[in-house]
Amino acid sequence: MNLNHVNLAVTDVGATVSLLETYFGLRRTRLVTGDMAFLRDDGGALISLFREDDVIYPPMFHIGFTRETVEEVDEVYRRLVEGGFHPQAPREDHGRWTFYFMTPGGFTVEVQKFHRELL
Repeated sequence: MNLNHVNLAVTDVGATVSLLETYFGLRRTRLVTGDMAFLRDDGGALISLFREDDVIYPPMFHIGFTRETVEEVDEVYRRLVEGGFHPQAPREDHGRWTFYFMTPGGFTVEVQKFHRELL
């Protein structure tokens, strides 16, 4: 069985779509409006975004993107900083090189490279 989709409430659909396209390579489907958008990754999984005025996720909630190398994680970090975002600096954490940042839509993203298979 494969994960099909994740549905996220966001405060800014347009800015979140732009972020996910620009820095994470997701592609929008034909169904994008000011209040909702659907994006696909290379594996076909779907992220659906729906605008909500008051978005509060639990502190541990986040979505994650895995990169193949530490250098790729650092490159995403560099591009985000240059793009005006404020991610935490990449660091070693439980066998992975990782960082987190808050999106303009109100949820947290993690970018990581596992040093070894942990799961």
